[in-house]
Amino acid sequence: MERGLLARFFDRVTRQAFGDLALDDPPAARYLADLLTRFARTEALYPVQTSAKRRLETVGDSLLEIQRIWDWESPEFNPDAERTLRRHIGDYTLFMTGIFRDHIERLSAVGYYQHEGRRAYRFVAELARASDQPEASLFSRLSERFDLYAGSLTYARKVYFRADRLPRAAWPDDPFFGSLLAE
Repeated sequence: MERGLLARFFDRVTRQAFGDLALDDPPAARYLADLLTRFARTEALYPVQTSAKRRLETVGDSLLEIQRIWDWESPEFNPDAERTLRRHIGDYTLFMTGIFRDHIERLSAVGYYQHEGRRAYRFVAELARASDQPEASLFSRLSERFDLYAGSLTYARKVYFRADRLPRAAWPDDPFFGSLLAE
């Protein structure tokens, strides 16, 4: 699927889910559609690289990386990178809690993901607010309504990402889509 088609698909599905759930927050719906589009490529789930080019695969890895970049005696001292890492933690935990909730429940990590996701978005919101950036209110809502937006992603997956609506030949080769489309 071409990225433009995929983006339109996720935009339509997110708007439908928000409408079904009576959620009136177009900026959040757009953000979630963009999040789904970005994370549709499996490698985008782990976009942040350490200076050693090690992929950050877990929330814990990202939190440890935040500590590492704040080591003022290290040549990798880079506190500006924390915003990127925190936003990724928020996005990753929201995506995983919403789309792959069953998996996160099997790991007994739902509460942890919710806590770290809300905390990450709150951090990004406060940085944006301090810099008088317009997206501060969006990230604040993502923090405050984390569970609601994760639930809307779960709803969208269950209602609109159904394999029986697409012929098997139309499924993209990416294993991500197989897991989304299969019930």
